[in-house]
Amino acid sequence: MAHVLSPNVLIRKLQNISDLTQSDIAILEGIPLSKRECRANEDIVREGERPTHSFVVLEGLVGSTKLTGDGKRQITSFFVPGDIPDLHGMHLSVLDCTFSSLARASLGFMRHDAMRAICDRHASIAAIFWRSTLIDAAIYREWVTNVGRRDAYTRMAHILCELIVRLHSMGVIKDHVANLPVTQAALADALGLSTVHVNRVLQELRRNGLIFTEGTRFHAVDWAGLVRAGDFDATYLHQRTAITF
Repeated sequence: MAHVLSPNVLIRKLQNISDLTQSDIAILEGIPLSKRECRANEDIVREGERPTHSFVVLEGLVGSTKLTGDGKRQITSFFVPGDIPDLHGMHLSVLDCTFSSLARASLGFMRHDAMRAICDRHASIAAIFWRSTLIDAAIYREWVTNVGRRDAYTRMAHILCELIVRLHSMGVIKDHVANLPVTQAALADALGLSTVHVNRVLQELRRNGLIFTEGTRFHAVDWAGLVRAGDFDATYLHQRTAITF
């Protein structure tokens, strides 16, 4: 069943990265979408598919993934509420990666033909979507640097800083405390580490007084220390308002 997009996380996300006029907001709110609930670890769209929709994450956590020939998984980005992970699929005939829910997720699917028609009529909306995909590309570049040139301890601190900033901008985090239902296996696949190594690094971050975890509850106890440990600079997220804690 199709619904009309009401004021929601998509509007907030785009306001974080672009100047939206009231006209822009009204147009975005008018985009019809179909809602879908996903279990954890469920493929949403798969590599090789020819999608007719793009989706926005309404709740939960989604990852873009690639598999090697021998079945090893690399997570190439995390997507939080407000993100449109496969927006580029509107212009590519076939997907070159798989998008999977990493936790229970609520998604809203938007038809490509409707989105293209809106972009054709409204240059400002096309520019907003273009900016969003450029920022996704900036995040990919930072992840390549993280996995390729930082040690395991710094990698982990960096990815935690990124998640905190992105979730904070969406109002999901307060006082450095969040529910992060991401498994150690997913962190391992995102950071190019084994799950055993992930566990050791998380323990080291705890021992150093930077983080506290209890189940899926995550607390950045020493935010400044975590930023230093992660060699983290949020510039690549291109958010309009700097995050201050």
